[in-house]
Amino acid sequence: MCIREFLRGSESKTETKIEGYYMDQALSNEQIDTIGEIANISMGNSATTLSMMVNRKVDITTPNVSVIKRSESLDDYAKTCVFVQIHYVKGLTGNNVLILKENDVKVMTDLMMGGDGTNTAGDISELHLSAASEAMNQMMGASATSLSMMLGVPTDISTPIVNKIDVDSVKIFEKSFETEYEYFVKIAFRITIGDLIDSVMVQLYPVQFAREMCAKFMANEAES
Repeated sequence: MCIREFLRGSESKTETKIEGYYMDQALSNEQIDTIGEIANISMGNSATTLSMMVNRKVDITTPNVSVIKRSESLDDYAKTCVFVQIHYVKGLTGNNVLILKENDVKVMTDLMMGGDGTNTAGDISELHLSAASEAMNQMMGASATSLSMMLGVPTDISTPIVNKIDVDSVKIFEKSFETEYEYFVKIAFRITIGDLIDSVMVQLYPVQFAREMCAKFMANEAES
C-alpha cells in the first residue's frame, strides 16, 4: 500500500489501516485542514523573511498535507539533500524538520552573500550549511511568531541543526532525527525565488506533534 496518498482522515481506528496495522494516530479532515491553514500562514511570513535575506521575491504556495511513513521521508530527493531539525523550546513540545534540495541551498547561499544565485558549482560545504542554518533560523523564527498568535501561547525555537544527508542511506536520516515516531505529517510547499529556484520544500511533523498543535489552535479559536 502506498502511504504517499494515505487517506486524509477517518478518526476511527478500525477504519484507518496501514499495511495490516491499525493506526491510532490518524488525523481527521478537520485536523488536516487546520495544519494546512497553520502552515500556509506561518510559511507565508517565513517567505517574507527569506525575501529580505536573499533580496529577491520569494513565493511559497499553499501547502499539500499528507501522512507518510518515516522511511518515505526522503523519497522526493535524489543523492543528497539538506536536513534542518528545529526544536521547540517554548509553546510546543517536540521538533520538526525541513528538507531542502542541495542546489536550492547553494542558490540561497550565493544570494545571501550578494551574488546573483548562479555560483552553485562544487559540493555542499560548511559555508552552505551555515547559510542554510541562518536562513532557516530566521524563517522558522518568523514562523514561531506566527504560531504564537495562532495558538495563543508564546512559541520559540532553538538554533536549527543542519546536516547534509545521503539519501541512499535512510539510516543516517533516522539516526539524525532522534524520535520513536513512525508516521509523520508531510507538508510540501512549492517555493520559487525569481527564475532561480522553482522547487519543493518539505516540512515534517510527528503526528503527535501535529495533533498537539491542532488542539492548541482550535482551543485558541474557541476562546476568540
